[in-house]
Amino acid sequence: MENILECRNLTKRYGSKIAINNLSVSVESGKITGLLGPNGSGKTTLIKVIAGILNADEGEVLAGGSKIGIESKKIVSYLPERPYFTPGMKVSETIKFFSDFYNDFSSDTAEGMLKSLDISPAARIRTLSKGNREKVQLVLVMSRKAKLYLLDEPMGGVDPAARDFILRTILKNYNEKAGVIISTHLISDVEKVLDDVIFIKNGQMVLHESVDDIRSNKGKSVDSLFREVFAC
Repeated sequence: MENILECRNLTKRYGSKIAINNLSVSVESGKITGLLGPNGSGKTTLIKVIAGILNADEGEVLAGGSKIGIESKKIVSYLPERPYFTPGMKVSETIKFFSDFYNDFSSDTAEGMLKSLDISPAARIRTLSKGNREKVQLVLVMSRKAKLYLLDEPMGGVDPAARDFILRTILKNYNEKAGVIISTHLISDVEKVLDDVIFIKNGQMVLHESVDDIRSNKGKSVDSLFREVFAC
């Protein structure tokens, strides 16, 4: 399969701190890849650079063959770690926002998923539980026909039932030609849907391997290998 994402010698600094350090990695289309590492390893920074939220200081990033910019943003669907809708907005207004902003957004898909969740489009964001706010954002992101989905901690702070819904939504709504990158600390919950994993620490890649190879060659789960690699 072709690479949907290529990062070449990528470096990102915050003042004197190096968040991403000469990192080169590629992600194949049609695969769900876990981006895993301890706190402060550079996961969110990397995702923001790929999404075009932050500019790299050195190196190059290609998404779908395009440098990060207007063209790449047309094919990248990004779920940030923190909610970004104002609490007073109605759910229906968030759907209209996405529909107006993204040509590949399907209002019918979003409304269908919200109906299955029993979340009213008339509800205001501030009236929803934390789990339902997370679900609304994921519904919006996954209702795009994107080629690359970037999900930064999509299951943070929600209960196990909500996590299962999130994983089902991801599996159901991305197509075989798209790539998905999931950054999460809940490795045991998410590893059942992962094809590949990327371990990073201090902004550098420690490991990039398929989940099947980890299980067959190392005889470990991803969660066990993570604990071994990043043991304090």
